[in-house]
Amino acid sequence: MKKVLTLPECETLSMERAFVMINTNVGTETVLAKELKKVEGIVGVYQVYGVYDIVVVVEAESDEQLKDIIFSRIRTLKYLRSTLTLNVAP
Repeated sequence: MKKVLTLPECETLSMERAFVMINTNVGTETVLAKELKKVEGIVGVYQVYGVYDIVVVVEAESDEQLKDIIFSRIRTLKYLRSTLTLNVAP
């Protein structure tokens, strides 16, 4: 039986949240997932199959902080090819 994944329990009304879909270089999914787990603000890292290789859940106190995490901490990591960010409406 497969475990159903749920969003982290730390959801609050004042938090900004986004899902970031990531494409990696072939064979680097596990290495990149480990690096992503070290990034402050990332509350979930999931390796997936299909068009994307990793899905990341990011939470921040403000929209500006959310952008900083995505642009400065995620998109600069080695082995990352491309991202698609989906902002969650409050």
